[in-house]
Parts: sequence; structure tokens; C-alpha cells
Amino acid sequence: MATKQYTQSQLMVTAAAREIEDGDVVFVGMRLPLLGFQLAKMTHAPNAVGIYELGILRDTAVPEPILTMGDLPTLYQAQWLADTADLMGLLQQGLVDVSFIGGAQVDRFGNLNTSYIGDATAPATRLPGSGGACDLASLAKRHTIIMSHQKRRFVPKVDYITSPGYGDGGRWRRRVGLPRGGPTAVITTLGILRFDPDSKEMVLAATHPGVTIADIQANTGWPLKIAAHVTQTPPPTPAEIDMLQQFDPHGFWTGN
Repeated sequence: MATKQYTQSQLMVTAAAREIEDGDVVFVGMRLPLLGFQLAKMTHAPNAVGIYELGILRDTAVPEPILTMGDLPTLYQAQWLADTADLMGLLQQGLVDVSFIGGAQVDRFGNLNTSYIGDATAPATRLPGSGGACDLASLAKRHTIIMSHQKRRFVPKVDYITSPGYGDGGRWRRRVGLPRGGPTAVITTLGILRFDPDSKEMVLAATHPGVTIADIQANTGWPLKIAAHVTQTPPPTPAEIDMLQQFDPHGFWTGN
């Protein structure tokens, strides 16, 4: 039987969903994380709980396709309809297990930049800033980074740390007073990277189907560390593809 076709975004969503463990409290972000939480709930993590920045808490999957976290199906039969301050309070109390964030730049220690590109006094590009991303990176028990894998984005040192990863490596988070957390995975358009438990430097763990280690090295702005045994990202199963098409029937987030 021929393998069912999938898009790059569907592969990334599936990889993100697999980072959610059963029973996790998940801070659900926009775009691909919206679908990743849905997919996890419907497969291996039925007891995961989703909290949405607008102030919504759900322990069931959203019953209909949505484009944003504020769409009405997200509110339907939710367990709690509060506001952003309430949900950020859960984060500050250490009750959020995993969050998903992205950025314009990431460096080898998982620091993210969404503030500006270039010199602070005369930046070449101004970016949207932090929003809640710094809170997520600082206070969740762990976070997963999702972003396009390009050399201009994967840089040796970000121009500005908007959302902290592991700073300059090692025990940096402890030294600066961050009580928990840090990135555990970087899911990109080319592969999956994780972090050395001691140095906290990014390490290539898996390549996506059809992508080589050389492809990833060529699109990374520093000499990337390679795991001893690099695996291949398991593609989404036919059942997972069907679910994603159910959640995103017009391919708004995942393409056609």
C-alpha cells in the first residue's frame, strides 16, 4: 500500500503533538500548536489539559475546526472561561507542563529573538516583541520551539534574548534565578533537535524524511553537534493525517 501523502506542516504538527505527554497541562499557542494539542488529545494523551492565552481551559478536544484560539468552538463546554491574567497565574505557579513558542532567530543554546534584528540603536528590522513568550520560556516546566530551519534564523548568538533558553549554556538558568524549565526540543522544517543534558547546547536528533544531515548543517549558522545515533522523524500515520484534515479541512494551517 502506498504511503499516504502529507505536508511539511502536518509532519511538524505530528512531531509537536508527540512532545505532549498524557496528563500534561499544555499552554496552547496559535497556529500549529492549536492542531498539535488537538491531535495529542485524540491519540496518545487523552488526559492532557489545554489552557489558551485568552483565558480558556479545556480538558476535551475542541469539537469543530477552528482558526484561532478565540473561535466559538473553543469556548463550547470549556471547563473554565476566565481571562489572560488567570491563565498566566497558573503559569507563574508552576502548573504548566509544556508550552510551544517560535521566533525569528534561535541560537545554539535555544535562546529566541522576537524583538529586533541588528543593532539595538538602529535595528534593521523591528519584530513584534515578546507577548507572553518570555513568560512561557521562563516559567513552564519545559517548552518546545517550532520554526523554519534557515541559516539566517539559526544563528550563533541571537541579536536579543526575548525568550530565554539556556543563556550561555550549562547551569545558566539556575544562575539567573529561573526556577525551572528550558527548551527540550526544536522542531523545524528539516528535523528535530534536542539539548545536551550538561552543556545545554543544541544537538541534531532526527532528520525529516528526505532530509540529510548535510542539509541541516548547511542551514545552521554554527557547527551543529550531531547525536551519536540520528534517527528519522516518523511520518504521520494515515489516521493522524485524517485527524489533521478533520481539524484543518481547508489546509489553512497545514496546507493541502
